Amino acid sequence: MRPLLPTLLLAFSFLCAQDAPPKAPFTYQQVMIPVRDGIHLQTVILAPVGQSGPLPILFTRTPYGVPAKAPDALPTNLKELAHDGYIFVIQNLRGRFGSEGTFLLSSFVDLKNPKAVNESTDAYDSIDWLVKNVPNNNGKVGIYGVSYSGLTAAQTLLLPHPALKAVSEQASPADEWMNDDDHHYGALRESYAFEYAVMEQADKNKNTNFAFETYDTYQWYLDLGPVANIDSKYLHGSIPYWESTVEHPDYDDFHKREAWVNLLHSSPAPNLNVAGFWDQEDPWGPWAIFRNAAEHDPDNTNFMVAGPWFHGQWQRDKGDRIGIIPFGGHATSVEFRENIEAPFFRYYLHGEGAKPSWKASMFESGSNTWRTYATWPPAESKTTSLYLNADGTLSFTAPANTKEAFREYVSDPANPVPYRQRPISPTYPAGDWRTWEAADQRFVDHRPDVLTYVSAPLDHDIRIAGPVSADLYASTSGTDSDFIVKLIDVYPEDAQKPEWSEEAGPSPGQYAKSLNGYQLPIAMEVRRGRYLQSYEHSKPLTPNKPARWEIPLRDHDHVFLKGHRIMVQVQSTWFPAIDRNPQQFVPSIYTAKASDFVKATQRIYSTPALPSHIALPVMQ
Repeated sequence: MRPLLPTLLLAFSFLCAQDAPPKAPFTYQQVMIPVRDGIHLQTVILAPVGQSGPLPILFTRTPYGVPAKAPDALPTNLKELAHDGYIFVIQNLRGRFGSEGTFLLSSFVDLKNPKAVNESTDAYDSIDWLVKNVPNNNGKVGIYGVSYSGLTAAQTLLLPHPALKAVSEQASPADEWMNDDDHHYGALRESYAFEYAVMEQADKNKNTNFAFETYDTYQWYLDLGPVANIDSKYLHGSIPYWESTVEHPDYDDFHKREAWVNLLHSSPAPNLNVAGFWDQEDPWGPWAIFRNAAEHDPDNTNFMVAGPWFHGQWQRDKGDRIGIIPFGGHATSVEFRENIEAPFFRYYLHGEGAKPSWKASMFESGSNTWRTYATWPPAESKTTSLYLNADGTLSFTAPANTKEAFREYVSDPANPVPYRQRPISPTYPAGDWRTWEAADQRFVDHRPDVLTYVSAPLDHDIRIAGPVSADLYASTSGTDSDFIVKLIDVYPEDAQKPEWSEEAGPSPGQYAKSLNGYQLPIAMEVRRGRYLQSYEHSKPLTPNKPARWEIPLRDHDHVFLKGHRIMVQVQSTWFPAIDRNPQQFVPSIYTAKASDFVKATQRIYSTPALPSHIALPVMQ
């Protein structure tokens, strides 16, 4: 559960743009709230100045520090909520900053042990204290937050206090081995997992960024060598979470215990799940939480929202673009907060307005349109196969027998494909890393170890809504391998230049970028060969034997517009976002030696018997 540092510390990022009301908007109080094992949690209470009647409490629990004082002005990203009136409460997790206890960086919740303490029990006890001790509250509590704060919000669903009337988990991780921050289907997110673990556990009282000797972290990680060198050269056993990560390479009991979402099978409190389609940290968790909670939702209070955002962008200023991709004049972040988030809490905490009439609310990229759905995936979507042909084309027609049964390339771990354009800056402090999942993919399409498949220009719009997946039929000359699949929307050459903003990047006076031919990733994912048969027990691949690689590409709502092309890229390295696979089987990649890494010839098949394809949820 290593959610990235949220783009904002709750809605209290006081460095964001602010309006200036005539007087300070909140009073400030810091308290130490006792919980069941006797420790006390550092908590800040911000009540509206001049509060005239009982108000609900909006609670956020974070590992990143609480405000040292009340804000001098109302933060932009709080305007929509503050308009309705709330007592805002922010709390440091146990073992962080001024909170007592030990910070474990753990998602484990033991519901069977009445003496156990965890984030669910700490939240329960804190809510109980708040409704009994905060003056002039109305007895109703909501909890929300992004990333780690989204996780602590989500985990209240496992042990909800009676006063908890509304939850909004936003970009919460759910299963750190299966997806989200630390791994994707068992493939280690090397740069993120390492840098985040250092940030959170190197110092109890501050967030610590690892000091790289080289700015281009691609080169740093390549020079580092195997993953085992991280500890032997730098950490020396000082970061417990990193130690536990490399000690448990497979999906064993440790990782299953951390996968708290497997305990969730209902929606005991109204929950607004929020995800970003280009979330570079926790794109999977909200969907897993939404689906698990839907198993028992008799009151229809489990909702899903997703938009065209990087991690936490919906709590930033406008959200009118990601990178240089504009959203047709929509300020999507403001629209989310005004039209979805604020009404959700208003209804459940103030008893005003109406319950959401939809199950899912999505911002459909491509058409730049907000849409609502009675079910998700929509009943109107039909799974349609888009085939990878041996001549490098894509089509909706299944492959016929041809002389060319496959395409191939050589994957060399000594020269891995970068996951974004170099130089690759450190993950923290977060900068250009935020938007890498929406970056133009032309920086790799010339490499001999990246296969590209592309359609003809579309003669009509193709609208997809629902889960996307890839079915590759592939082989390797090695005994282990990775395959990465990217689904890409290719803009026509006459696309217009985008407008610029401070959030988007450099001004036109510095340089101008064009959307002409832009290769916009819609979905990207990795599968690791050793886990094709079992996540729990890694097994070697049979050299040169084709196997079916099922690669989930998550849920999406997008339109490939008429005149655009659809592209698929396939590769076997994605560095250093994903650690290098030695390409020959070893018991644990985390203990591999430099001599274990070998080149391998990779083949992607395109025949009637081995029809590699993308499964698209096409709207009818």
